[in-house]
Amino acid sequence: MTAAPTADAIATPRRLLTRFGPFVVVLALAIATASFLIFSDYTPLAPTDNVVLGLFIANITTILLLVALVVVEGWAIVGAWRAGAAGARLHLRVVGLFSIIAAAPVILMALVGSVTLDRSLNPAFMQDVRGFVLNTIEAARLFREGQCRSLLQEARLTALDLDRGKVMFTADRSLFKEYFASRAKFLGFSAAALMKPDGTMIERVDMGPTGGTGTAIIKPADTDFADAKKNEPLCLLLDEGRTFVALRPMASFPDTYLYAARPVDSFTIEFPKEANRLVVLYDAFDGHRRSISIAFATMYVSIALIMLLSATWLGLNFANRLVEPIRRLIGATDQVASGNLFVQVAVHRSEGDLAHLGETFNKMTSELRLQQNRLVAASTLIDERRIFTEAVLSGVPVAVVGVGPAGEITTLNPSAEQLIPKTGEGAHDIVGQKVETVMPEIATVLAEARASQHRLVQGQVSINRNGRDRLFNVRVTSEPSVRADKSYVMTLDDISDVIDAQRTAAWADVARRIAHEIKNPLTPIQLSAERLKRKYGRNITVDQDIFYQCTDTIVRQVDDIKRMVDEFSSFARMPKATLERDDLSECVRRVLFLMRVAQPEMTFEERLPPEPVFMQFDRRLISQALTNIIKNATEGILASDPMPDGGGRVLVSLIVGGNVELNIIDNGKGFPVENRQRLLEPYMTTRAEGTGLGLPIVAKILEDHGGGLELLDAPGGQGARVRLFFPNREASPGASPSDEPALAAATETA
Repeated sequence: MTAAPTADAIATPRRLLTRFGPFVVVLALAIATASFLIFSDYTPLAPTDNVVLGLFIANITTILLLVALVVVEGWAIVGAWRAGAAGARLHLRVVGLFSIIAAAPVILMALVGSVTLDRSLNPAFMQDVRGFVLNTIEAARLFREGQCRSLLQEARLTALDLDRGKVMFTADRSLFKEYFASRAKFLGFSAAALMKPDGTMIERVDMGPTGGTGTAIIKPADTDFADAKKNEPLCLLLDEGRTFVALRPMASFPDTYLYAARPVDSFTIEFPKEANRLVVLYDAFDGHRRSISIAFATMYVSIALIMLLSATWLGLNFANRLVEPIRRLIGATDQVASGNLFVQVAVHRSEGDLAHLGETFNKMTSELRLQQNRLVAASTLIDERRIFTEAVLSGVPVAVVGVGPAGEITTLNPSAEQLIPKTGEGAHDIVGQKVETVMPEIATVLAEARASQHRLVQGQVSINRNGRDRLFNVRVTSEPSVRADKSYVMTLDDISDVIDAQRTAAWADVARRIAHEIKNPLTPIQLSAERLKRKYGRNITVDQDIFYQCTDTIVRQVDDIKRMVDEFSSFARMPKATLERDDLSECVRRVLFLMRVAQPEMTFEERLPPEPVFMQFDRRLISQALTNIIKNATEGILASDPMPDGGGRVLVSLIVGGNVELNIIDNGKGFPVENRQRLLEPYMTTRAEGTGLGLPIVAKILEDHGGGLELLDAPGGQGARVRLFFPNREASPGASPSDEPALAAATETA
């Protein structure tokens, strides 16, 4: 492939030819005009051969110069196009348009001139004249052939008549000759004879005007006699073409032939000669006309080429002047598109409106640069605020959810993501979904906010996640706008722990007051009942058993009241957990040993690590909590109706990792589905004889250890599962228990 021409290789000859280009174009147009005037005979100078040759050389020279100008300009355009210069395609289109506009009238003028010249030098009737002359020659030829055919036919008939007159020839030869002469005269023969092949004439008839010799009889050639003997029609043209001769063999006269002659019309002899001379003259004129046509056509082509090349060069020059500022603008636009807003376009006043366009472009880039700086500053400020807002939202424990006008989720923070049901979708998948679909519990509060005229609407909702009911304070804030399609910001603050703490504090205060008010009279009542039994029991003879039964009932009920008061006191004054390093597995085994002794009819299973599990915990409080939970499990089994198949079973599993998990699973009646989490509130119980303080005490113990308590269903759906958990302070950072596999292995037989 040929390499694209470089700018340096083209620039020097292009500048040189461009400088003299206008002079070459003017000179070419002047020579073309002079040639036209001389050839058209509008000047005193005659178009002689020398003049024509000089004009031809001048035209060829100017054409070559114009071709050089056009080639240089075209080569520069091709080089720019191959190099991918800006505006190269536009340049080609403009040049192509100018070339078409210039070529169309020139080609049309050349065609019209050629047709006009041809019609002028070769009128249509000249062709008709030549055809008429040729047809006349053909008519003369056909006329002669007709005469030959007529002579042959008459000679054949005469030969037949003479054959029949052979008797007359033998009997009376003079009569035969007279008959022969009358027959020849009747048929218009100029001469007739009965001739031997050697030229001997048996009988001869001359048709001269005075009875003398008429047309001379010329002996035919021997070949003519041979042809006639073959009975072939033979018409001879003798006497330099002035006489037709028919030669026929005679049947009755051996080796004898009929010789019949008739003169040729002088018109048919002279007219073809004159017509041939006329055709030769016409052909000579036609050759001269063609020479003239070629000369004029050459002149027309030269002028047409000069006009075409001149117009093409002018179009190229104009296209260069037109495209150059556009090319600068395109190049500058490409730089602006790539991000360079400091580019400026060179402006030349001589370019007119394009110069004004360049000035406008420069003003535009300056304004864009100023606007970009402002946008960058604003974007930086927005990014800083966004980062700050995201940091705030990601750090606050309150769940924040952005809701669009159509109820779709637009944004949410990590705390809000934890409230979304686990469906395998991330935050990016949740964004765009309807908030009523993802969190149906807050649909009522959102509908109230949409119907309200206030910017702030709040309420409380209960959300159940993973089997735990949590109470949230919901605040819905709308944007300050009167539009119907407003966006909203929802905040969900988990106040469950606050409510629980308030309830616990309130019940602790109530417990202290009850314990204080009830405990004081209990001891005197018990002592008085015991004293009455000791002092007066032996003196009563009537209904002594009833007396003892009543005093024992008083003492027993007072003990029960004391025990209840002690539980109130324990709940009101829970001791602070004292964390010490101890073996948690051994602690669990001791609790299970006591429960096996207390409930021998039940099965207690353990899933504990074989090695000791040392960690920081309060042995007394954890033992108390575990005992309370296992005791509740046995009571749930005993309350089942009917009893489980195979008896009651309680499984205790220990899972150690980043957190410590104790799972107590039974096959009893389980926890209620509704208000399950309220069992962790003081004095909430499902048993008639329960105080409702066991689970709150356990929750308080685990809270002091930094953990918590969960009330769940047992695997398989029958029974209850209580999950106790608190952090393992001796575990390595980042460690976490594998809950599911360990729990599945621990509960597969529960």
